[in-house]
Amino acid sequence: MPGSLKLQSNGHPVSLESNLEAILGVDSPTPYLYIDAQQINAAVEDFAHVFSRENVFYAVKANSDPAVVSLLAKLGVGFEVSSLGELDILFGMGVEPGRIISGNPIKSPEFIEAAATKKIGYMAIDSQVEVEKLSEIATGTKVIARLVVSNEGSDWPLTLKYGVEPDEAVQLLLYASDRGLIPHGLSFHVGSQCRREATWRDAIDAASQVWEEAERKGLNLAIMNLGGGFPIPYEKPVPDRPAMLESILRYAQGRFPSHAQFHVEPGRAIIGEAGALVGSVLGQAQRDGKQWLYLDVGVFNGLMETVGGIRYPMVAERDGAPTTFTLAGPSCDSFDVIANDVVLPSPKVGDKVVIFSAGAYTTVYASRFNGYQIPPVIIH
Repeated sequence: MPGSLKLQSNGHPVSLESNLEAILGVDSPTPYLYIDAQQINAAVEDFAHVFSRENVFYAVKANSDPAVVSLLAKLGVGFEVSSLGELDILFGMGVEPGRIISGNPIKSPEFIEAAATKKIGYMAIDSQVEVEKLSEIATGTKVIARLVVSNEGSDWPLTLKYGVEPDEAVQLLLYASDRGLIPHGLSFHVGSQCRREATWRDAIDAASQVWEEAERKGLNLAIMNLGGGFPIPYEKPVPDRPAMLESILRYAQGRFPSHAQFHVEPGRAIIGEAGALVGSVLGQAQRDGKQWLYLDVGVFNGLMETVGGIRYPMVAERDGAPTTFTLAGPSCDSFDVIANDVVLPSPKVGDKVVIFSAGAYTTVYASRFNGYQIPPVIIH
């Protein structure tokens, strides 16, 4: 087993030597997702120290496992949800509605009715159709306008599907007010895994102009939601998280009136580094001069984000000569290739491989395609 590897985790050094014993010692068949509760707590503290705990809203979509959500509820953060299923998880745990918001500007009528009945904090809008739907089902609901902003520097831009142009946002909020809704603030999202701090500053500049115009039109806004997208390390370096958060908040405070409250919606940044996905080697083969290594976890049952370019740091259970592999999952589909040019000590069938930074968007994306198991979540 590797004895000297270290993974730097946004200011929290994580010794793989100390973690590997616990991760590999779980009494469960592979694959499984090991979640380190201390890592979750450390990430929450990074955000809570800067923004205060009540202004941090965990994006449930990143990992909705009940044990994860329960832990975060005990840590005192809020939650951002998009669906009735996510809402049911929180309500089933007794999470207070005031600790729940919805940043998704496209919501089902059933979700709107349930959220409005319980009076969650607020819901996002970005179109007249959404305003009309909300006003018909849930008049009196607090709403925030989600703005289109630059996503420069992010691995997954989110500018095409959602958002109202800043120069149209005030008219949308006025329309919402006319329809019986309560304009409550603004939001934006700079895209997932955004390493460019200046992208937040650009978005804050755009949002502050909208806020000023809204005030001139007589709207009293309270919330500026800075969204998510805060990066974690995979195989690329990322900015120091505490320093980045403090810099972003200071800049925002300088651009908005003193009564503005700043919310954030971290998902990956809370849960990503806390997770290690553990799989076992099913086989090896050589074809076209390349070594192939097959695991019991792959694209379809846990590693879908590899399709978008994520390359996870990983280690093998066994020491040995480094070998370059094409790493693949267990299914019969040739799309099920995790990564090319992965260097690992050559393992044997049955050996475990630990895939780090795997807490977010793994099990929530997973399916039972080809009959393979979705990894259970085991939290320690």
